[in-house]
Amino acid sequence: MRWRYAILGGTAAAAAATTVHDLVQRKHAILRNFPVVGHGRFLVEKFGPELRQYIVTSNDEERPFSRDQRRWVYASSKLENNYFGFGTDNDVERIEGYPIIKHRTFAGPGAATKPHAQEEIALPAAKVMGAARGRTHAFRPASVVNISGMSFGSLSGKAIEALNKGAAMVDCLQNTGEGALSPHHRHGGDIVFQIGTSYFGCRDEQGRFDLARLVDLVASAPVRAIEIKLSQGAKPGLGGMLPGEKVSREIAEIRGIPEGKDCASPSRHAVFSDVDSMLDFVETVAQATGLPVGVKSAVGNLTMWDELAEEMSRDGRGVDFVNIDGGEGGTGAAPMIFADSVAYPFRIGFAEVYRRFAAAGLTDDVVFIGAGKLGIPENAIVAFALGADMVNVGREAMMAIGCIQAQKCHTDHCPVGLATQNPRYTRGLDVSLKSVRAANYVRSLRRDLLKVSEAVGVVHPGLIAPGDIDLLDGTRSAVGLAQTYGYDPSWRRLGPGLVTDIEAIMTAQHATHGAVAGTSERA
Repeated sequence: MRWRYAILGGTAAAAAATTVHDLVQRKHAILRNFPVVGHGRFLVEKFGPELRQYIVTSNDEERPFSRDQRRWVYASSKLENNYFGFGTDNDVERIEGYPIIKHRTFAGPGAATKPHAQEEIALPAAKVMGAARGRTHAFRPASVVNISGMSFGSLSGKAIEALNKGAAMVDCLQNTGEGALSPHHRHGGDIVFQIGTSYFGCRDEQGRFDLARLVDLVASAPVRAIEIKLSQGAKPGLGGMLPGEKVSREIAEIRGIPEGKDCASPSRHAVFSDVDSMLDFVETVAQATGLPVGVKSAVGNLTMWDELAEEMSRDGRGVDFVNIDGGEGGTGAAPMIFADSVAYPFRIGFAEVYRRFAAAGLTDDVVFIGAGKLGIPENAIVAFALGADMVNVGREAMMAIGCIQAQKCHTDHCPVGLATQNPRYTRGLDVSLKSVRAANYVRSLRRDLLKVSEAVGVVHPGLIAPGDIDLLDGTRSAVGLAQTYGYDPSWRRLGPGLVTDIEAIMTAQHATHGAVAGTSERA
């Protein structure tokens, strides 16, 4: 019995001490007025996101990714049943802008008709990146689904390694993000090297861009293309931000920055200041490396895009690809105002840019890439219909390797070891298992894209046109995608030569049941 009295006495003493503390402290009015019990309010506030995520919200309410969307990614990555039963639970009757894919009764030439034929068929891009400008190392990307720019620093070394190994299994590209090319990127996956405003990985001791270092870097790794980041969806016009808590010694050495201090990149580049000088820089980098060179940007003021299309129409200079990042995207730290209200969402931003290139007759010469929640099949299909040739997946790839949408990316306390450098959390991430899950997810998304292409009656998602998608206004009316975003009906989705090439590639695969690189594994 004594131990019971001891427990009761200890509890009473703790409550009394807490009461005294709450009554005399001045920081929180609620604790002075409601000592002890007031702590319950802060406890609920702390765990509110978790409570809403797992208990309160419905399958389609939560943002940025709903429970249904996360469930699809998780099941796909584990090769579990990713089907849904009992019809849609989306509020189709009331949602404005809900996309409807218009299937065809009769398939077009070469479209797959055998059950599950898509499961082992590769899905390359419909365009050869860099071919239009004769780049020495022009290539056809082997996958229309690739891993978006997420830096080592924003993500842990284990997360980067898992994504790189997964990319190698399914022959897709991994973008380095602006944080340089780390040892964790060197595990077999092909790389798109991103040049940010701080020039990490290709700068001198004073932080200035160094072309010779860039040439040496790309020669030392399987870099297939170079991306110049103008801005990104999470913080457009602000520059990258890596909180000091995440700047480990390794990251500091790779980037050439002080350990433990906030790493804020400039908002704009120092080596060019307008479209003309930017195109000079693009050509300089392309000539020195032989690689395709493109730009990544969120979309705000459209003057730059008007000037870029005009300059590319006038002379031989130009970008090989354009990667449009939606303002709703982002995997790292950002001020709320930038994450919420700066830059257009993907569909508007992409359509504004694509329309300018289409009006100038340049779309066949540029590979268009989209990012911003496009790792969900229906979003990706709309992106392809708007003119995207490839999609990049960021947060969805993170979910495939374990992200639970805890939204602690900026705190260095990611509970699953992805967006943190803290060994307390990274120890739980098994690279060998997670790399397989990343590969499974990419393969599953490509399979669904092919299934929908078949339903539309074409052999490849790059052949899905704006006329194949309508946007609903509840159950009252439907408006075509082209009409909504101001596309001219005379614009071709792809030129005849590109159509012939990709149809031949896909038809040959369907005929022989050719397999993608890597082998599906259950993990």
